[in-house]
Amino acid sequence: MDTTRQTAEKQQKDQQQLQLHKSGRAVEADKPSDENVEAFLSSDENTADVMSNSFSILQQRSRSSTGNKNEHGGFCFKELCSFRASNTKVLCCHFSSEGKFLASAGHEKKAMILRGDDFEVVTSGEGHTSIITDLRFKPKSSIFATSSFDRTVQIWDATRPIRSLLTLKGHAEQVTSLDFHPRKVNLMCSCDRNDQIFLWNVDESACTRISKGASRQVRFQPQAGNFLAAASGNAISLIDVETNSQLQLKGHVKDVRSICWDTTGKYIAAVSEDSAQIWSTVSGGNCIHEFHSNGNKFESCTFHPGYSQMLVIGCYKALELWSPTDGNKTMTVDAHDGIISALADSPSTETIASASHDNFVKLWK
Repeated sequence: MDTTRQTAEKQQKDQQQLQLHKSGRAVEADKPSDENVEAFLSSDENTADVMSNSFSILQQRSRSSTGNKNEHGGFCFKELCSFRASNTKVLCCHFSSEGKFLASAGHEKKAMILRGDDFEVVTSGEGHTSIITDLRFKPKSSIFATSSFDRTVQIWDATRPIRSLLTLKGHAEQVTSLDFHPRKVNLMCSCDRNDQIFLWNVDESACTRISKGASRQVRFQPQAGNFLAAASGNAISLIDVETNSQLQLKGHVKDVRSICWDTTGKYIAAVSEDSAQIWSTVSGGNCIHEFHSNGNKFESCTFHPGYSQMLVIGCYKALELWSPTDGNKTMTVDAHDGIISALADSPSTETIASASHDNFVKLWK
């Protein structure tokens, strides 16, 4: 009886919150009260609002041939370049659809954008008042969105990133992740530490639905966009975008750190600190592959854009390349001087980007 009443009260609260957005009333983002936020922030924030460097002077650290180029059984994986993306920890990165832009962000509360056409690096203005937790480009566009511990989502244009175009408010807790729908390009989702998922109509600056199920990360299924993968604790849910029904993907014991889809949208991978798992969406969400860490904690993941059955895993200082369909082969690559917090892939250029707490972003192929 108590559980039923609590559920009814919660649904009523969510509906009231949703009505605030639909009515057009402003919902202010209060100053984050969670004391853990301070642990993420850096006092070194003396960079200019907008800066640019030519690609020729991107900071590239000299590495041995072993560290720079990795070969195994005819497969080659090498570092193309690296650049200092921040004065503090970098937490997220993402390519635009055609690979023309690579954006990264983190504790410095700004986005760093690498422009592929002229290899210029530009820093956005400081729109957020706390760390940026996630960053995603709108499909086939220079528009990207950022989520932050300041409880807002902001929209930017990579061609003119001096100031944000739009700020979306409504989350009551720190926003941890966001993503654009692959087809309905004005549909975006975001999640917060209170396990709430917001669906937004970006054109109308309005929240259209609030549900539960994600506190760590959200990722739409590529191409079709029928499902939203949502990570919270050690659970992953596949949420039907139209009906909001959910399918639980079971397997992880420890909290999920990162989730990613393959380019077809048929497979989804997730890593916790001690294991990586891959599920098939065409076989009822069954786990089809599992890989356990040898002691180096897993943090991030992405499928290799040129080898669709290979999962690239970000660890502490190293990248782990795992090929479950090729005899479970693995390759370890020395990559950074800190935790590799995020990975991104560009299918059009077959390039991978890695972002780290060592303040650097690197490109691999």
